[in-house]
Amino acid sequence: MSGRMFHLRHPRAGRRAAIQAGAVGLLGLGMNHVAGLRSLAAAAGVGEASSVVRPKSVIYIFLSGGLAQHDSFDPKPDAPADIRGEFSPIATRTAGVHICEHLPMLAACSDQWAMVRSLTHPYNEHSIGHHVMLTGRTQTPIGFNPNRPTSSDYPSLAALATKLVPSRNNLPPAAVLPEKLVHVTGRTIPGQFAGELGDRSEPWFIEASQYRDTSYVHGAFPQYGFQRQRGREVPAGYRYEAPRLELSGGLLRNEFQSRLALLRSIESQRAVLEEGAEQLQYDRHRQTAVSMLLEGQVHRALDVHAADERLQDRYGRNSFGWSLLMARQLVEAGVSLVQVNLGNDESWDTHEAAFRNLREFLLPPTDRAVSALVEDLSERGLLEDVLIVMAGEFGRTPKVFTFPGAETKLPGRDHWGAVQTVFFAGGGVRGGVVVGESDATGGYPKSDAQTPENMAATIYQALGLPRELVWKDAFERPHQVYHGEPIVGLT
Repeated sequence: MSGRMFHLRHPRAGRRAAIQAGAVGLLGLGMNHVAGLRSLAAAAGVGEASSVVRPKSVIYIFLSGGLAQHDSFDPKPDAPADIRGEFSPIATRTAGVHICEHLPMLAACSDQWAMVRSLTHPYNEHSIGHHVMLTGRTQTPIGFNPNRPTSSDYPSLAALATKLVPSRNNLPPAAVLPEKLVHVTGRTIPGQFAGELGDRSEPWFIEASQYRDTSYVHGAFPQYGFQRQRGREVPAGYRYEAPRLELSGGLLRNEFQSRLALLRSIESQRAVLEEGAEQLQYDRHRQTAVSMLLEGQVHRALDVHAADERLQDRYGRNSFGWSLLMARQLVEAGVSLVQVNLGNDESWDTHEAAFRNLREFLLPPTDRAVSALVEDLSERGLLEDVLIVMAGEFGRTPKVFTFPGAETKLPGRDHWGAVQTVFFAGGGVRGGVVVGESDATGGYPKSDAQTPENMAATIYQALGLPRELVWKDAFERPHQVYHGEPIVGLT
């Protein structure tokens, strides 16, 4: 019987899938762990850059939808009312630098962060804007599809980090949280995946705050959830909960080790089923998964609810605060790049009721969480070792107007790739610095224009990736990592 079983072939499952399913079962894991463990396998196979020294970590805060530069970090108080908007500027701790009145906590610690007010690209559409700012590549890739990711997309910053940065402490080099960027219609946004780099370099997606339906509820759940037209609204039954990496119920450590021994005995026969590089890849994947299960630090990094009560209050007890707290815990544990999506897909797309939604739902939790992250890292002596970058896929139009058909009849701003402000802190960035300037209406760069390639190069430099580094695609074609120079003036 056993001999025949080794030769069975299910019409819908390949040999690799069968082996993975059996191995996961023997380890006492559920099938819901397979996707996450595959990404861990990718993280373990980073051979090309094993000699690279990684001096810093990066937290990339992404504001899907596009933050309005006028209504945040680049106010225009002398412009006409239909450009300056409803908010007033306030002084920061840095002489001569003013930001929006609804960012008082960040204003108070401006000596610890910097900003670039002149980043520009040519796109005003969400999907290509996401692709540009998540990959650091302005050029549109061949075969780009705004409705779904493709294998010809450029690799995301997180995917390149997964491929090129060595793993530390048995953790993936890069993680994305608290959810993938999926439009409420079900359309997955391109630019956040490995693309032409290949599936083995997908970052670790930590799904902690999934909520999508056709009612378009957005924001920092649960405290600041909102629906663009109706205002405050929190999804029923919402929970913020990172996936638990644990042994299945009742499986004790010694039993787990026994199952590993059994698995090793089966592996001696596995050559009959599969051979070559793909199997070796899964071996590394399993070893990393086992190590993570038996060590406690990854559990602690993911469990933000176990953090000190005062620390949770400081960051904010909502998806923005918990996500940035988790990011800090992950980089402290050994993850090199963490992308944090502050808000589900297009939360920052303030076409209508912009000032109400920014004032009541978006700016307060962002101000609290980002300032807490900067100060928490500083107090722990980690700020110089962690670069923080915050950007969206584009800025917003200079002109405020009421969109035809807007349910609220309240004004907002449209998409605007021509200029946005990007926030930087830590990682050697000089606090209180402003690089570049937008024009009088906040519509275009006036001086020192920067590109997504410059932003990406700044991140790669922080990660310790050398300028001459290349990666190879499935056809062994070399691709440059750097496509621009790091932003001058930040350090």
